[in-house]
Amino acid sequence: MHQLSQKLLTALTLFALATLGLLSSTAHAQEKLQVTATFSILGDLVRFVGGERLVVHTLVGVDQDAHVFEPRPADAKTILRSQLLVTNGLGFEPWAVKLAQSAGYKGEILVASKGVKARHMAADKAHGSHAHESLDPHAWQNPLNVVFYVRNIAAALSKLDASGAAIYTSNAEAYVKELQALDAWTQQQLAAIAPSKRKVITSHEAFGYFAAQYQVKFLAPQGINTDSEPSAKQVAQLIRQIQREKIRAVFVENMSNPQLLTQLSKDTGVKVGASLYSDALSGANQPADTYLHMMKHNVTHLVAGMNLN
Repeated sequence: MHQLSQKLLTALTLFALATLGLLSSTAHAQEKLQVTATFSILGDLVRFVGGERLVVHTLVGVDQDAHVFEPRPADAKTILRSQLLVTNGLGFEPWAVKLAQSAGYKGEILVASKGVKARHMAADKAHGSHAHESLDPHAWQNPLNVVFYVRNIAAALSKLDASGAAIYTSNAEAYVKELQALDAWTQQQLAAIAPSKRKVITSHEAFGYFAAQYQVKFLAPQGINTDSEPSAKQVAQLIRQIQREKIRAVFVENMSNPQLLTQLSKDTGVKVGASLYSDALSGANQPADTYLHMMKHNVTHLVAGMNLN
């Protein structure tokens, strides 16, 4: 009887220890910062900087278009569970702050592009919901702008989680080195292409920062948004320009309707190249499942296309 009691006591002790371990593990998981990013590219940056200390939620997922995103009630609940909401700013996702306000969100809001020198668009380039604005929001298309993003993210996380500040800063600075290497590699890739050949047709005007950094001319039938259609006159002008300048580099973006560029291709005889990624990452195990992979994919195919010009 004594032996049985001893075995029972040992079993209960082991069970209690296992339960405490499970509770401790659960409590540790619950201690992780809950962070919501507005779209997939930002989500990737936040995950890199935050590492294992965060649980990251993304509102606009991979291969989705933030320009035409319509929040759902579930998105309001996601924001309410978070201690930090990370936005791009520059007019990219005007729905984000409205969603946070309507949800009654009381946490921190970070504009990740803070400090970036914004590009100003010509008035005729800002279509649709951006018509009242002159800022180009696609600042991440220049890797050196993303230096501001990751350092801003590290600072915001450090404010909320001081014990992890050294980790966030270290991760951000490691990423800065990756961004600087990416910029140098891109410069090297484009150096072999004559400036007169650096002309590309894309779905919408999302590559302005890339164009300015690397002296590439992008032409797009749509403006900086994807919720508007170009006029017949604009399309006809673009066709004439493609033919006049003998542009062979034509690309559609992953979150765009390819119908317009397919028609352009038919009218001009130019073959549409591989998909580019501008506003959204690809799914896992696809060419653009991280920001760094996205940029390297884009550069590789842009260079190949421009070599045909």
